[in-house]
Amino acid sequence: MFKDINPRDLFSTPGERHAFLIGYFESTCPWPAARPICKKSSAEIAGEYHYYVAGRALGFIALLFIFFGLACLIKEVLL
Repeated sequence: MFKDINPRDLFSTPGERHAFLIGYFESTCPWPAARPICKKSSAEIAGEYHYYVAGRALGFIALLFIFFGLACLIKEVLL
């Protein structure tokens, strides 16, 4: 199934990296953006939507770890 996938092709273009990072930081930042995404970035997201979705998923997991770590820290400090 995954024989044809070359790991060197992952994140090989700036558009792929940009779409991933936009998705990652959109989900780890808990407040809405001050400015909307520009048209060029929207086009990159549309072209590399799977990287955007992977970035959002990984960002959500990172946000869960951050909240869990903060909860453990608060628990240790206050109790």
